[in-house]
Amino acid sequence: MDQWPTTEDIARAEDEIVLPELTEQTAYALGRRAVEAGLEQGLPIAVGVWRGERQLFHCALPGSTRDNNEWLRRKGRVVMRFERSSLYVARLCKDQGTSLAEKFALPSSRFAAAGGAVPLHVRGAGVVGWMGVSGLPQLEDHRFVMRILREHLDARR
Repeated sequence: MDQWPTTEDIARAEDEIVLPELTEQTAYALGRRAVEAGLEQGLPIAVGVWRGERQLFHCALPGSTRDNNEWLRRKGRVVMRFERSSLYVARLCKDQGTSLAEKFALPSSRFAAAGGAVPLHVRGAGVVGWMGVSGLPQLEDHRFVMRILREHLDARR
């Protein structure tokens, strides 16, 4: 984990990603962009975009498994609980030598502090949802989602 970014670096990068809105169309555009990139690279991932408790987009690519869907949900619950990425919370727990279960009494059957789910900040509204990927090593999951979000915002400029 020493090669991972610090919590400060992770938070800074997350804070740079601010969407103007999170509509069904936005979720579809984000999800489609992730699916196209995943297919191009032959990645065995599941992709999800959520607004609050409502899933707006889901796609499981070839090679992904049922477990990837469950990992997505568990990582997403971490995002909605802490309003930070699941990687940030994983790094925070690692730095403090603890786990979600020990520090926050959160069951691992419902919460996963593992990279791959990123908060979706909307200008003027704060964190309203999350986007996640599962199927790669956790740091790669996180980087993939961050790249997709940056590409989406760059295309809008």
